[in-house]
Order: sequence, then C-alpha cells, then structure tokens
Amino acid sequence: MDFLQLAGKSILIFGVANRKSVAYHVGQMLAEVGATCVHVVQSESIRQAAVKLLGPAEIHVCDVAHDDQIARLRDELAARGCRFHGLVHSIAFADYSDGMKPFHETDRAKFLQAVDISCYSLIAICRAMAELLDPDGSVVTISISTTRMASENYGYMAPIKAALDSSLAFLAKSFSRFSRIRFNAVAPGLLKTSASAGIPGYVDAYLYAEEVIPRKKAVQTEEAAHVAAFLLSPRSSGINAQSIVVDAGMSINYFDRDLIRRAMRP
Repeated sequence: MDFLQLAGKSILIFGVANRKSVAYHVGQMLAEVGATCVHVVQSESIRQAAVKLLGPAEIHVCDVAHDDQIARLRDELAARGCRFHGLVHSIAFADYSDGMKPFHETDRAKFLQAVDISCYSLIAICRAMAELLDPDGSVVTISISTTRMASENYGYMAPIKAALDSSLAFLAKSFSRFSRIRFNAVAPGLLKTSASAGIPGYVDAYLYAEEVIPRKKAVQTEEAAHVAAFLLSPRSSGINAQSIVVDAGMSINYFDRDLIRRAMRP
C-alpha cells in the first residue's frame, strides 16, 4: 500500500553534504517510497562527492547565499519543464571559527551571515521556485526541537532557527494567495551529523541528551527523515505552518530522578 502517496512525485532537496546529512536521509526515505529526488548542493566539489553517494539522482549546484545562482537554478529547472510536489530546505551555517562566545558578544557579520544562509535562504528559494511547485505541494525545512532553551554550546543559532520557524507562518500566508502549498518544519533534538560535530561542546551535549531522553538513545537522523517524508506527503494535508518536534521525549524528562540525584551528589 502506498500510504504516503509519494510514488512518482518529484521532490527538490537542498542540503546534501555527505552521508550523515539530514537531506541525504530524507532523500533515501523518499526514494524508498518511489519518489524522484532532484538534489541541490552548495558547490561543485560537493557535487562530485555526491555523485558517488546519490548514484543516478540528478544533482545541481547552487550556493543559496547568491541570488544569481538561485535564479540560474530556477531557469535551468524551468527550461526542462520540471514540476515539484515538494521542496526540502535542509541548510544551516554558523561561523564558530573564533570559538563559542557569550551570546551578547556575538559578532554582527557572523550573525547576519547565519541568518542569510540558515533562514533567509528558505524565503529566497521558495520565491524563486514558486511557479515550479505543484499548487498542492509541500515545503519542509529542518529546524530544532526548541528555540527557547538557552543552550550555550549552540551559540546564536537558536534565535536564527526561531526566525526560520516564524517564517513558516508568513510563507504559508503569502503563498495562500495563489496556491495551497504548505510550509512546515521538522524540529529534531540533537542529531549526529557532520555539521553538528563542528559545534564546540556539541558532543557533550549530545551525550547528555541521551541521558535525558527516556529511552536513553538519541534521536536518529532517520527518524527526522521519516517525519519529513510524512510532511511532504498528501497524508499531512491538514498540517500547515507548524514545527513538528522529534525529540524522543527529551523535553518531558529534564527532572528525571536519576539525573537529579547525580547532579545533587556532593
């Protein structure tokens, strides 16, 4: 039974960098249910590596920090008559090259760069691809499980993800003037990805998350990908402008008695 009803549908996926990428796992899940994935990567060097990873899948290059590259990608896809039932935005970047600093010491240029790539790129991509998306299509971005937890090791990215989450409502509203396209986010807890490994202190936070999660096992990237596939499918037609938390119950268990006992131990 084709429960997700994605067989034969085309999905445009931004953000594959390597085998650990959320975008890669989303693509794998979609391929399993018969969808056709068209991938977009940041650079030619990534594309060359992705050829081995993605096999026969179509791969394009587009650095979303540049409007001319987004426009060129749209024109290339439009010239080929491409239409997409769904779009996946799995892109985020923050420059932590100077190490992690207190939030109030955040560098202006680095903050704005992170906003541009991690948040504004969703708006820019959707605007450019609007006419290539099916009127009943679905756009899914990748957020985080909470933007209200002041996690020091995540630095200034949580406020940027909050802006990304807020953008969903405004995109859903503006696109509703001419379509029924939905905009949602998968909001996973800490994942084991190459990008997260570069965040100072992330490994310790990841191990702590495993202690807090009731099942004592961190969220797997495949679990986030499964939710993304559902949000891309017609089966989630009643969900719009939402962030679906995938944290394996971490948010309910911060006051676990064993963790409290260990924290209070002299």
